[in-house]
Amino acid sequence: MGKYFCSECKFFDDDVSKQQYHCNQCGICRTGGEENFFHCDKCGCCYSTCLKDSHNCVERAMHHNCPVCFEFLFETTKDITVLRCGHTIHLECLNQMQRYFQYSCPVCTKSYCDMSQAWKKLDQELAYFGRFSPMNLMQVWILCNDCGETSEVNFHILAHKCLKCNSYNTRQTTGAKAASCSSRIPEMVR
Repeated sequence: MGKYFCSECKFFDDDVSKQQYHCNQCGICRTGGEENFFHCDKCGCCYSTCLKDSHNCVERAMHHNCPVCFEFLFETTKDITVLRCGHTIHLECLNQMQRYFQYSCPVCTKSYCDMSQAWKKLDQELAYFGRFSPMNLMQVWILCNDCGETSEVNFHILAHKCLKCNSYNTRQTTGAKAASCSSRIPEMVR
């Protein structure tokens, strides 16, 4: 017999440096040491103890395919990470997304990292370029992918800012309509 044996999984292993343990709720053997993980009943999987009080639960989060490479996550041997929204993805796939400047969850489109510095940079660019655009006289409705709120904002060719959470992770939901000229002219003169 091996140094590690699981009667449930019928699993033998001589390399105990992996710190194998059996999770009854998952129904499989895991590595990394039982003291370093907890099982979340709602998510239906084990997570690192550092996420115990801070992760967003997504029902059966690991029981689906990676949204990038489509490999089944529950049985993968690759490293997996949990995004702020609670969705799970291979760490390798997340790194690939970052190489292509993709910073939103491929499942729910919420920003998965702190984008505040990028939003400040966009504020500066829009403040400069917005002064010269006659399209600023148009209003559009947007939906914020981060907070879920809708807002009516001035149209801009580069981006639209959520009025509630200041995110630029938004999408336009309706076409542009002309704003009241009398209320918009003083802003253009400045």
